Amino acid sequence: MASWMAAPPCLRAMKPFNPVQLRTFASTICCQKQASKRRRNSQVAAQARARKAANTSRQTELEKQRKEALGNPVKGIPTPFVESFDTATSTNDASNLNFFLSPAELETVQTSQPQDEADAAKLEEENATADEALRRITSLSLSSSQDRLRVNIQRCIETFGRHNTDKILPPSPSNPPKPGKTVVEQHQLENNGKMPRVGPDTGSSEVQIGILTAKIRALYQYLETRGGPDKMNKRNLRLLVHRRQKLLKYLRKKDKGGARWQRVIGTLGLTEGTWKGEISF
Repeated sequence: MASWMAAPPCLRAMKPFNPVQLRTFASTICCQKQASKRRRNSQVAAQARARKAANTSRQTELEKQRKEALGNPVKGIPTPFVESFDTATSTNDASNLNFFLSPAELETVQTSQPQDEADAAKLEEENATADEALRRITSLSLSSSQDRLRVNIQRCIETFGRHNTDKILPPSPSNPPKPGKTVVEQHQLENNGKMPRVGPDTGSSEVQIGILTAKIRALYQYLETRGGPDKMNKRNLRLLVHRRQKLLKYLRKKDKGGARWQRVIGTLGLTEGTWKGEISF
């Protein structure tokens, strides 16, 4: 067949052309599904927001409880012994006087010598005036902050010094108590071979912690009332707090949470915030 001849026409019937496509289904169910899905999504989002708010509130409450448990790293918990630092007088014995005087010595000074009866009235008035003058001079309520700090240091030495606490506190847990031995004998066995102590104990960790607590309280009260712009004393306060923290860690490790540690913590009202973790303020 010749190549120029055309192909035979297609005799297949063609589909009729329909310019308008009619929808053969309803979209109401799909719209309802989408609306239900949106409502469900909004409910899930609301529940998620409620859970997040409850979780945030719980975390805030737990953080507040943790901070309260740690306590103030500077002040700790107020105790009668720490509050007595303000007046430098003991809660049980208010006989502390200035200039290292005792009430017995003051009474000895105030005792008058026998005189003639003619001058008895005049001498009695003069003695009353002198007694009042001595009482005011030696009273700690009229003393300076340096005098109160000196008395507080002496009180810390007498309260926490091992020359007194060895008579009442048991030895450290590393040395278990011996049966049939008194507390003093147990301490003598514990200190056997060591250099004997001469005079009151002024250098043990618990004494130094008490002295630092007295200094920290005085300096903190000064900065709270009138020492706001005093940056140098703020630095001094931070150094004292960190020094006390170091001594507390050493005493806790050395005494293994024994009687000395418990006595210092309970008497001075020191919480975990004063020695545990990082202290920044």
